[in-house]
Amino acid sequence: MFRFANKYARQGKPKRTQTTKMKEMSFAEHCNAIFDKVVADYHLTDNVDTPIQNPYKRDSIDHSLYTKCWIDTVQWHLEDIIRDPHIDPTDALSLKRRIDRSNQDRTDLVEQIDSHFRHTYSEVKPLPDARLNTESPAWAVDRLSILALKIYHMSEESKRPEATDEHRSRCAAKLAVLEEQRSDLTTAIDQLLEDIEAGRKYMKVYRQMKMYNDPTTNPVLYGNKG
Repeated sequence: MFRFANKYARQGKPKRTQTTKMKEMSFAEHCNAIFDKVVADYHLTDNVDTPIQNPYKRDSIDHSLYTKCWIDTVQWHLEDIIRDPHIDPTDALSLKRRIDRSNQDRTDLVEQIDSHFRHTYSEVKPLPDARLNTESPAWAVDRLSILALKIYHMSEESKRPEATDEHRSRCAAKLAVLEEQRSDLTTAIDQLLEDIEAGRKYMKVYRQMKMYNDPTTNPVLYGNKG
């Protein structure tokens, strides 16, 4: 089972002593720490054109997780911008194209993360009664990334000074539900990985066949050739 030293837990906080033992995190908790870091890093500039500064070693799972959440975070804000009722139609079309590319990048990263899991558990022999899960580990991790964004922005709304008390109260209630959802999903992901490691469940990865991006399967695209 994945375990990580909790080097994120005390970021920005003074160390008690040099001998303080670092708490270990599960894999899903580790993902949450990286995703929260991404969202915080993005909001240092809060600009969709800010270049990504991935602090993790290339080809590592952490690098993939950071990149994945950065894509989600930028796309979250692109989706906000494109919903401006006064947006210029030309700008909106450009944003739509950018969002389409982002969705493809997001899918590619999820499949890359699943490849990591397949490699990690490649020597595990499933038990005779092993069951298949409804989704692969990486697609569950994808939902954790989105939850990090929802929690950050709902927290902001629950504290927005110019909003009404009713609005802040309503958002605070929604925030509590989101935090409970993340806690439950974190547990479920760790349990899924434990089950795969023990052979109680096995994973299959189906490549996402996004036909609208493929010039050979989108009739509008291949119909315009020639």
